[in-house]
Amino acid sequence: MKDNYLTVTALTKYLKRKLETDPHLKNVWLKGEISNFKHHSRGHMYLTIKDDQTRIQAVMFAGNNRFLKFMPENGMKVLIKGEISIFEAYGQYQLYIQNMEPDGIGALYLAFEQLKEKLHKKGYFDQQYKKQIPVHPKHIGVITSPTGAAVRDIITTIKRRYPIVSLTVIPVLVQGQNATNSIKQAIDKANEMAMFDVLIVGRGGGSIEELWSFNEEIVAEAIFRSSIPIISAVGHETDLTISDFVADMRAPTPTGAAELAVPSHIELRERIKTLRRSVKKEMARKVMEEERQVQRIKDSYAFRYPQLLLKQKEQELDQSVGNLQKSAGNYVKETEKAYRDLFKRLLAQHPKNQIQQSHNELDQLTKRQKYCMNLLIEQSSNQLQNTIDKLTLVNPLAIMQRGFAIPYTQRGNILKSAKQVKEKESIILHMADGRLSCYVEKVEEEHNGGKQ
Repeated sequence: MKDNYLTVTALTKYLKRKLETDPHLKNVWLKGEISNFKHHSRGHMYLTIKDDQTRIQAVMFAGNNRFLKFMPENGMKVLIKGEISIFEAYGQYQLYIQNMEPDGIGALYLAFEQLKEKLHKKGYFDQQYKKQIPVHPKHIGVITSPTGAAVRDIITTIKRRYPIVSLTVIPVLVQGQNATNSIKQAIDKANEMAMFDVLIVGRGGGSIEELWSFNEEIVAEAIFRSSIPIISAVGHETDLTISDFVADMRAPTPTGAAELAVPSHIELRERIKTLRRSVKKEMARKVMEEERQVQRIKDSYAFRYPQLLLKQKEQELDQSVGNLQKSAGNYVKETEKAYRDLFKRLLAQHPKNQIQQSHNELDQLTKRQKYCMNLLIEQSSNQLQNTIDKLTLVNPLAIMQRGFAIPYTQRGNILKSAKQVKEKESIILHMADGRLSCYVEKVEEEHNGGKQ
């Protein structure tokens, strides 16, 4: 009978084989909401897929989730393809996910928004990190496909607008699995070469999948790290990529990037002509102004009558010399007076006078001290005599000299009450000039002034 019992392991293995052989459970299409999402350090993703009534444990191993274009989050609704099996260690069935997409929104669009938010928080889009595009570059690097229409448009536009600039095309893959690393390596190589004033990075238009290489994080990081200013030129004007946000300048098209990278030589020539005209006009105005100044000098009094002007200046010089001598004399007198005042003040502060004044002050202080000491001694003597008189009044010896005596018991204790003495008992009376030994014949006590 005992042979009919199965072990837990045997039962679990049996159920697992049953599930794995069911063709309906080998290719399961499921939709639900993600909860309890956890991305393990080894790359595996553990999550729960639920709806309004129930839930199922699920796992997506690193070999499958590395192709995801977005990062799953709790609360996200997803479409899943996978298979059902049993995890033997816990004896529970779970879903092994092979592919996953957002429900109601494209995976690429979600990945784009997630990376955009991530880089925005890291400060990759901040204006403070944007480098200035040089106005007159000497050497431009173009990172794009060497066979596309974009590179031809860029080269044609640059040569037409600014033919004196040097131009180098750095060929890269702009779509496909290896395009991301190709673009990143080209940007790094251009920075290592240190020969470019500006870089144009981009390609022609296409679908979001074809433009996706410019939405990858490693390309964004390469653009952000670049010490050379970068103009992003990806797709058409309506196409937006992560590279556009990170680059120092975004161009609507590759042709627009070429126009932003270099000035137009036609516009430069027109500007030079305008500047020449402005310079000629300013020079003519300056010459005319200087001629008027020369004419004013010719017509001036000094130029027409120099001898009179010289005599006038000599008279003014004599007057100035007189004023100077008068001022110098006043200054000498004031200085002498100030010196005399200072000398008087110095004599007043002579050490001999100071010493005599200090002696006088010391004598006065000594006299005041003696007076105060005598007064204090007299007051203290009077106070001491008063205290002695008061003590004398309460001195028992003085009282005894007036005829009073103090009774003691034979043991030497003072008698304060008649109750302390008994008849036929001996007592001692202390008087001012001696002691008396007495014998008590009778004891009479008084209460309220009467005898008892």
